[in-house]
Amino acid sequence: MEWLLWFSRPENTKPLALVIFFVTFIGIVVYVYGSKKRGKRLESYRDIPFLDDWQGTKDKQ
Repeated sequence: MEWLLWFSRPENTKPLALVIFFVTFIGIVVYVYGSKKRGKRLESYRDIPFLDDWQGTKDKQ
């Protein structure tokens, strides 16, 4: 159980957390931009928050 004490020291856990977050970030970027088909689909979702505003202005005119 002494290996658990290794995690209690900030000089050990900060670099480990940095590596974990960096690997996660790179994984997300590869997932999003790895496939052009998936990338285009995800890009089409970027306007979803504004659709209600656009539909609301069409109804009022």
